[in-house]
Amino acid sequence: RQLARAPWRRLTTRPVYENRWIRVREDQVELPDGKTTIYGVVECAGCVGVLPFLDAETVVLVGQYRYVFGGFYWEMPTGAMRRGESEEAAVQRELAEEAGYQAARLVKLCAFHTSKSVVEETANIYLAEGLRPTELPPDPTEFIEVRTFPFDEVVRMVERGEDPGLVRVGRRGPFGRARPVGGGTAKARADRLASVVTDGDQRLPD
Repeated sequence: RQLARAPWRRLTTRPVYENRWIRVREDQVELPDGKTTIYGVVECAGCVGVLPFLDAETVVLVGQYRYVFGGFYWEMPTGAMRRGESEEAAVQRELAEEAGYQAARLVKLCAFHTSKSVVEETANIYLAEGLRPTELPPDPTEFIEVRTFPFDEVVRMVERGEDPGLVRVGRRGPFGRARPVGGGTAKARADRLASVVTDGDQRLPD
């Protein structure tokens, strides 16, 4: 039990690969029992995701082909934060680039580690309301379809495990088991959504 909570110690590190989106490094680490091992780590910029509400019952999702999964999937708008960019600015940019909207109100639901094993990445998840159309050129590698869905249908998609883009924030996470809070405020809905994050130990303090 004591060893389970003991920190590992990095002895050496070396870069393995890098592109504009990720860096891969290989560490030599000392384990709690004194043994050593190699450990590969994928470093990513922080990322944001946003669930945009057109009204209390309707959300906007974006669909695109995902190369790694080899298929088309409906997702909430997501993307990496740029250097020096605030979370809110990144949310508004991704929302405009991918869905064609700007939000009057953003409410942070939670932040969590997307992987506790080999990927070093923190996702910051927001709710957006007060949407108005806007135009911003999409990323040159993205070819996106935009569609509105009843919120209850999105919940059922996640519960059926149909959508990796939503499952990656927790199959029973902030959008997994939640229901909209009628015509309540964004804060009330955010509190309801954030209260059902999949694993309590994944949630980070705001």
